[in-house]
Amino acid sequence: MMEKNQWHPVALISDVTNGPVGVRLLGEDVVLWRDAQGVAKAFVDRCPHRGARFSLGRVNEGNLECPYHGWQFSTTGQCVKVPAVPGFTPPPQHCVKSFGVQEAYGLIWVQLEKPEGVDVPLPVFEAEGDERLRKVNCGPYDVQASAPRIIENFLDMSHFGFVHEGWLGSRDTTEMSPYNVETTPTGVKATNCKAVQPISNLHSTKPAEVHYTYEVTAPYTALLSKIPEDGTTKDGWREAIGLFICPMTPTTSRVWFRLAVADFESSDDKLQAFQHTIFTQDQPVLESQLPKELPLDPRAELHSSADRMSSAYRRYLKGCGVTFGVC
Repeated sequence: MMEKNQWHPVALISDVTNGPVGVRLLGEDVVLWRDAQGVAKAFVDRCPHRGARFSLGRVNEGNLECPYHGWQFSTTGQCVKVPAVPGFTPPPQHCVKSFGVQEAYGLIWVQLEKPEGVDVPLPVFEAEGDERLRKVNCGPYDVQASAPRIIENFLDMSHFGFVHEGWLGSRDTTEMSPYNVETTPTGVKATNCKAVQPISNLHSTKPAEVHYTYEVTAPYTALLSKIPEDGTTKDGWREAIGLFICPMTPTTSRVWFRLAVADFESSDDKLQAFQHTIFTQDQPVLESQLPKELPLDPRAELHSSADRMSSAYRRYLKGCGVTFGVC
């Protein structure tokens, strides 16, 4: 499964502090914890002794301790202590599987399998390096929908006038202008995407035409970028929203948004509340879609010219060999 080679977000960095935290990724139960130096680690959330969950245990002197019999495992996954047999030196096979871990964009990322001889990079979020922009995370949202369905919704502008009426769109301006779609080394990209929005940001006082760029940079990661509206920032700045999804099961997902915005006036709570309003308008529609997995056969659902980006995304997933969350 190629998805196991990819990096996936699983938790906020701030959620993993002193004790172990259990998460689910691609159907696998994973435990996150920090060693004595504060470095994040990820193991299978199952003690190889009697199958108890490590996430119910604790970190003891820099080792992960099972809650059942107190077996301790070092940062490499090797068992280093069996309390019931103090003189026992655990052999190499007394170990637990570990996974790759990185911290970026305010999130902890896990790679379940590293392909031999290949270093798979994290999905790129270019706005992260722009020190002029303020970064704020929103979420998580647990959604009863597949990760590809959620990505496709994020790429779709033709639902604005219906799902987000009075916010991102209006029933009076639902026509989609032509836009450009191209393939990239990491996915697909749509440019010259235009929409008239009643409320395009927290400081909107009148409808504005916005120009968006959408880009898929990994199977379950997408970015939106735009030039801020007149009067909100300096010329040449480009705001962005990153959509980062943890595919927990084929039909359930955990979702984060990372904002990179030129708004330094609003509080974090206000920025998060605006994003919360938009996504919770999407969520019931997403959870109603059937099948919950995204169909990759072009004959499975009907299409129009407004769906060119979503069709390109489906072709990209099929070409990558993605099987998790699709049908």
